[in-house]
Amino acid sequence: MAYRIRTFNAISPTGLSRFPADRYLVGPDLADPDGIVLRSADLHGQPIPDSLAAVARAGAGTNNIPIPDYSARGIPVFNTPGANANAVKELVIAALFLAARNIIPAAAFAHRLDGDAAAMAKAVEAGKKTFAGFELPGKTLGVIGLGAIGVEVANAASALGMHVIGFDPAVTVEHAWKLSPLVERVASLDALAARADIVTVHVPLIPATKGLIGAAQLAAMRPETVLINFARGPIVDEDALVTALEGGRLHGYVCDFPTPNLNKRSRVVTLPHLGASTDQAEVNCAVMAVDQLRDYLERGTIRNSVNFPPVELARVEGTHRLAIVNRNVPNMVGQISTLMARSELNIADLLNKSRGDLAYTLVDVDAPVPPTLLTQVRAIEGVIAARQIGPASDLEA
Repeated sequence: MAYRIRTFNAISPTGLSRFPADRYLVGPDLADPDGIVLRSADLHGQPIPDSLAAVARAGAGTNNIPIPDYSARGIPVFNTPGANANAVKELVIAALFLAARNIIPAAAFAHRLDGDAAAMAKAVEAGKKTFAGFELPGKTLGVIGLGAIGVEVANAASALGMHVIGFDPAVTVEHAWKLSPLVERVASLDALAARADIVTVHVPLIPATKGLIGAAQLAAMRPETVLINFARGPIVDEDALVTALEGGRLHGYVCDFPTPNLNKRSRVVTLPHLGASTDQAEVNCAVMAVDQLRDYLERGTIRNSVNFPPVELARVEGTHRLAIVNRNVPNMVGQISTLMARSELNIADLLNKSRGDLAYTLVDVDAPVPPTLLTQVRAIEGVIAARQIGPASDLEA
């Protein structure tokens, strides 16, 4: 069987080369795909193929994918947290210097100079005081969101001599271990806003974070505060931001998302969404996305899904695997096991995990699952999707 993978956007060839050519067909125009790999293409409003088993986003943000629609069809959506973390971290650190030293307006001033050497030198001496800035050591950086990127930013800023405070009520143990002991965690967003000289945002765009930085948070900041947003534009309430800038209640804004309302505005620097735009980040994201998609299609393994629980079950040689997506309700595993017993299939291993309203079950049996049994499993009330994965001996090491 050859898996069919449809690509959106230009995906790194290094990543796509990890699909074995003898078992995968890959291209932008494939019909009836088993999997989709994409970057920023917008899937909202696009039909979901009946054949589709999984989607892999080569990047961290998934606001371009209608997650509830895919969940309702039993389709996991994978992202690649951390694969572009260094690229974004470097740009955020650059933004700290841009903001602290007024580099963009200063460069624009120098670019407009004309006349002979003496005239330029006189203009430089007269104009440079306009762009006087501040040094970073001793300043307080507030980091909102201590995931893969936020932790790297916090640690790098701490190494620059800044006092770093962070807010993330849902920080994972893994990321907490990576956080420098010099970083101080604060209890609320308002507490961070009130104390920071510079605030940087590193949370995903989901309904709960849209407008996370609004009028109340901006009012809590001091007039000399600089806000940096390299996460997603709508996380900051743009109308409230402009009001704060125009009222002198915010010193500046640096972001990766130009808009008509922000472009060419004084004390605003916009970049053309450069956060993950490095060769290394694009390769890292593509490799991670492809590997996760392959693991799901070939083994049923789930890693870094934004809508499914993490699931990994080691294969036993010669077993056949059934992967089942169902609603998280009682007695699903019991009903599945009963059908296996009636078909005289011995269960060698089984793992069931849930996340919210969804549950995911892997069942390894000692013989192929008859098509009639697969049909019966799909007919169980609450089962959303079910598929058989071939014997473990078919997998590459």
